[in-house]
Amino acid sequence: AALQVKTMVDNFLVVLPMMQELSKESIRPRHWEAVLKLAGQTVPENTEEWLQQVTFRELVEMNLQKFEENIIEVTDMADKERKIEIDKAEMEEKWYKEMLNFKMWKDRGVPTLTSFGVMVDELDEATMMTQTMLTMKAVAPFKESTMELLKVLSDTADVLDRWVKVQMMWCSLESVFTGGDIAKQLPKEAKIFGKVDKDFVACMGKAEQTGLLVDACANEQLRAGLPVMFTDLEKCQRSLEGYLEQKRDTFPRFYFASDAILLMILSQGSDPTAMNQFYDKVFDGWDHVNHDKKDKSIILDLCGY
Repeated sequence: AALQVKTMVDNFLVVLPMMQELSKESIRPRHWEAVLKLAGQTVPENTEEWLQQVTFRELVEMNLQKFEENIIEVTDMADKERKIEIDKAEMEEKWYKEMLNFKMWKDRGVPTLTSFGVMVDELDEATMMTQTMLTMKAVAPFKESTMELLKVLSDTADVLDRWVKVQMMWCSLESVFTGGDIAKQLPKEAKIFGKVDKDFVACMGKAEQTGLLVDACANEQLRAGLPVMFTDLEKCQRSLEGYLEQKRDTFPRFYFASDAILLMILSQGSDPTAMNQFYDKVFDGWDHVNHDKKDKSIILDLCGY
């Protein structure tokens, strides 16, 4: 009798901690189904309903202590699955609600993306985390939904990356091709930019209305339009670089000026006096010149520092 009692106590010392493990928040009906299979028990059709009705006595009679090591493996895996479930839910909560930030471009009232640097970095990090999840054994119960999340994050990151590049090019070329002397010198490129400008403004207006990052990047008009806009803007950029190179070959002093300064100089070609603020960028020791009041194309004096 004493030996029998000792055996029962020893079994309880194993079963009770095991029951505590099986009652953790991470344990789901699928884990109980795995435990029942390990114990050679019949898996009920409705495990959730069975869990509400099963008694502690019935569980003890299953002699679960015999399968302690295997059951602990099940509960450990449940904890890992729970962590993935929480991390995945947090990412979905963040990225499906992430809002884009906009600021108006100059006086045109065109919304443009702003404060996107941190967003790009965090999106790349979330994508890598999701890829890492998919390499883990514990992702099995959520593999399909995790793959869907990865696709959303990857697609959003790709679109945002191209979107930022297109915006940067548009911003650098907008003042050049929407008016001024350079646009007249490059009429073909100005026409190409005009079409891009129209499409870009329309996409930005739609994105501002949408507000949400993922939804905005999923817009088919934006996704289809960005590659075309990028290609056309590259054409405009290359033509502009060629134009600047020609001007530098014609007047080598322009090699001392950056592209940005040279563009400002050339865009003021119809007003010679506007060059005064740039002489020190092109000539050593020159500050400004004095023009004839009647004919501004005539320089009367050279003024140094």
